[in-house]
Amino acid sequence: MNIIFESKNIQYIEVDINLLDDYLKMVNDIENVGKYIGCTDLYSKEEEINFINSKLKAKAPIFSMIEKSSGEFIGNVEIMDPHDGIGELGIAITKDKQDKGYGKEAIKAIIEYANKVLNINHIFLKAYLYNLRAIHVYTECGFIEKERNDKKVIMVLKNCD
Repeated sequence: MNIIFESKNIQYIEVDINLLDDYLKMVNDIENVGKYIGCTDLYSKEEEINFINSKLKAKAPIFSMIEKSSGEFIGNVEIMDPHDGIGELGIAITKDKQDKGYGKEAIKAIIEYANKVLNINHIFLKAYLYNLRAIHVYTECGFIEKERNDKKVIMVLKNCD
């Protein structure tokens, strides 16, 4: 396990095929995770392996989060499509690790990583309007609403255009 960076309670590692079962359990939990990240159909092992391999091949800034105290999988956090100083934040946390403060900690850590390592200074995200818990956390982390439609809200980190 190659730790890329850390925060108080979390180690951030490169996505890893050895976590395949954890990834599938998370994204295929449609009720507690999948519906909030746009997954409405179950992923097969082959589809998830292809996803992992595509992210590794692209050297995408996506990281699996590991709980320091237990070594257990928490979820994934990513800066999607980084270019020209702009990136989109994505995060998914497995049901067992929700409501423990990991989302807020991970968002703050990935923002710092994006700024210092990736030279990303404009970060935005999209959230489904029904994901009120996540929107609350995003607001606590410094995101403000920029626009919305009937399904999603687009939020930007303060001081971003």
